[in-house]
Amino acid sequence: MKMRGLKDLKQFIKEEDGMGTVEIILIIVVLISLVIIFKSQLTNLVNTIFQKITSQANTI
Repeated sequence: MKMRGLKDLKQFIKEEDGMGTVEIILIIVVLISLVIIFKSQLTNLVNTIFQKITSQANTI
């Protein structure tokens, strides 16, 4: 019984050739919308990180 499930899993993996165009487009749309929604927070985070890098670079 367990071997049958393992064979089915292997067959399923072999049938999947990769992601389709629709899935990739949906992922891109979600990522872009997240960037747009959290743009100010991301900008503040990146600025803070770069400020810490430049301020602590002199101590090395």
